[in-house]
Amino acid sequence: MAYTEPAYAKLNLTLDILGRRDDGYHDMRMVMQSIDLQDLVSVSLQEEPGLTLTTNLPYLPRDGSNIAIKAATQFFRDTGLPLPGLSIDIQKNIPVCAGMAGGSSDGAAVLRLLRQLCLPELPQGQLEETGGRVGSDIPYCVRGGTALAEGRGEILTSLPPLPPCWIAVCKPPCSVSTPELFAQVRVKRLRCHPDTAGMLEALSSGDLDGIAHRLYNVFEDVLPRRYAQVFEIKAALLNLGAMAASMTGSGPTVFGLFPEREPAAQAVQILSEKFPAAFLCRPTPSCFPPHP
Repeated sequence: MAYTEPAYAKLNLTLDILGRRDDGYHDMRMVMQSIDLQDLVSVSLQEEPGLTLTTNLPYLPRDGSNIAIKAATQFFRDTGLPLPGLSIDIQKNIPVCAGMAGGSSDGAAVLRLLRQLCLPELPQGQLEETGGRVGSDIPYCVRGGTALAEGRGEILTSLPPLPPCWIAVCKPPCSVSTPELFAQVRVKRLRCHPDTAGMLEALSSGDLDGIAHRLYNVFEDVLPRRYAQVFEIKAALLNLGAMAASMTGSGPTVFGLFPEREPAAQAVQILSEKFPAAFLCRPTPSCFPPHP
């Protein structure tokens, strides 16, 4: 029997870099939001020992370098459970190398499925800790919804949900190197930083206009000129009626917030004529119910 779980894409409502750490990582402060653009991840037991992975994209790795395999291996290492014969299937819909944590979300879905299948009593916090040993975005992707992510991204605070809205998401046909962008960052030279406190207040009060006006990603300030299509898409979204638009993660995907469906759908249709990877999305809640 196969157990299936959606793996939701994430957006950065804000992304701030506070400084470089002694361990080589950067201290981050980000407000994250999951959306209903999703991969489908299935896990099933098999008679043959070991882990196998299948996917609809032939160029994705299917060995131990795949983050889904890494997540499964870490789950059994951390829980001490014996590794059964396990088959993982990933049907990709989230663009790869897009700044939307598609791979991390697949790994997080594997962790949620293994918890359901093997150890339902495992606390959510421990599952997020396991994810953090695999990748910085995985703890957030385990949880989903709206959250403040700090540290490397593993320190999470759940936030009030993004108010109902529509989101036009568009990825240009290029990929951005995350290590390259981090290498460009000089924190003391960053011109602007997100108003994170204002974003938290706007979320708390359900103020979509206040949220839109506080979208900000510091990576846009250091993005090399060869990625000009990022700013082309951002300008197009604003001209098409978005309340605000921003790049997510290390890019190159850009999204715009709309209060109504029709203008968001029209923006997606127009953008898709030049950029096929354009999607009409809505925010999704956390994968776990709130703590009582």
